[in-house]
Amino acid sequence: MEYSIRNCEIGDLPKLVILCQKHAEFEKADFSPEGKQEKLKEAIFSKKPKLFCLVVAVKETIVGYVSYTFDYSTWDAATFMYMDCLFLEEEARSFGIGEVLIEKLKEIGTKNNCLNIQWQTPEFNTRAIKFYNRIGAKGKDKVRFTLSL
Repeated sequence: MEYSIRNCEIGDLPKLVILCQKHAEFEKADFSPEGKQEKLKEAIFSKKPKLFCLVVAVKETIVGYVSYTFDYSTWDAATFMYMDCLFLEEEARSFGIGEVLIEKLKEIGTKNNCLNIQWQTPEFNTRAIKFYNRIGAKGKDKVRFTLSL
C-alpha cells in the first residue's frame, strides 16, 4: 500500500472527526462529533498548540492518524510525550503503518527532549497490545478514571 504521513492540515479536520468517531466506536466509548472540528482546529492550529496530529494519506484520502501532546512527569522530573490516539482504518492495517507512526513519534519525542512516550489502550484491544509488545513497549497495570466537570 502506498501512503504518506504528514502533519494534519485544516482541510483534514472533517475526515479526522470521522476517524475519531470510528476510533471511539471501536473502543466502545461515547462520542459526539458536534463542535469537534472547531475545537480540534483551535487545539492543533493555534499559535501555542495543545495537540499535535499526523495523518496517514492514501492518495488524497486520510485513512489514519496519530495525535499526541507533551506533558511533564513529577516522578521523572522530565518531559514525556503522550500518544493520545493512534487509529487506522481497517483496510490500512497490517502494512506496518502503525510502526512507522511510532517511529515518527520517537523522532519527534527525541527532538523535544522527551524521556519516553506513554499511552494506553483498552484491555480488549489484544491486536494493539500484541503490536505494542512486539515493538518493545512495556505495559503497566493501572485503572484509568474520568471525573466529569
